[in-house]
Amino acid sequence: MRKPIIAGNWKMHKVTDEALELVNKIKDKVNETDVEVVVCSSFVALSEIKKVIGGSDLKLGAQNMHWEDEGAYTGEISASMLKDIGVDYVIIGHSERRQYFNESNETVNKKVIKAIETGLKPIVCVGETLDQRDGKKTFDIIKEQVLVAFDNVNKEDVINTVVAYEPIWAIGTGKTASSNEANEVISYIRSLIQDKYGVGVSEEIRIQYGGSVKPTNVTEIMNETDIDGALVGGASLESEKFLEVVNF
Repeated sequence: MRKPIIAGNWKMHKVTDEALELVNKIKDKVNETDVEVVVCSSFVALSEIKKVIGGSDLKLGAQNMHWEDEGAYTGEISASMLKDIGVDYVIIGHSERRQYFNESNETVNKKVIKAIETGLKPIVCVGETLDQRDGKKTFDIIKEQVLVAFDNVNKEDVINTVVAYEPIWAIGTGKTASSNEANEVISYIRSLIQDKYGVGVSEEIRIQYGGSVKPTNVTEIMNETDIDGALVGGASLESEKFLEVVNF
């Protein structure tokens, strides 16, 4: 049975003191749940957070990384730098990275491969825009994003990744795909994994939903057959709300 995974994506929020205050409010609470819980802070807070979560089940995630080991890439962070801090997960291909920083399916693939090589677990984000959904292109967009992201990735490594379906039109807008809509796309993602890697892998890989997930809708979302967790934005910035989501 797949273990649910709830990851909080703090985006560009929380200076280090604020990050530590939030983590200290939730770190011991996650030991009381059967859900895997991840917090994805800004780069500057990662090292300090790692120092205070030792002994808890809380996992640490970064929000991005570069695919090269090192080099003249001003402002970038390598996978080995993240691994050195003790990071467990890294978000790759979030729609905001694609939209504002010109990330492509191909750069997502490079990052996925490098993360795996370095021992990080990628949370690979895929999702369509409102225009693409209205144009009935959702499955076409998702198929391209998933297949390119996992190009040249073997099945043993795919099992240790997480896919996050985040319809772009639902991120930070207050709009949420209905649980049925989300499950339909996530079931399709699972079928793509099955076609590429076989039933065993498709049954093991965890696929999250992301897009305005909050305490009032998380239970309905998590009751769907193929949804294994949530990538949580705004609700992850407050300990009470995030713990409500974790304890769906």
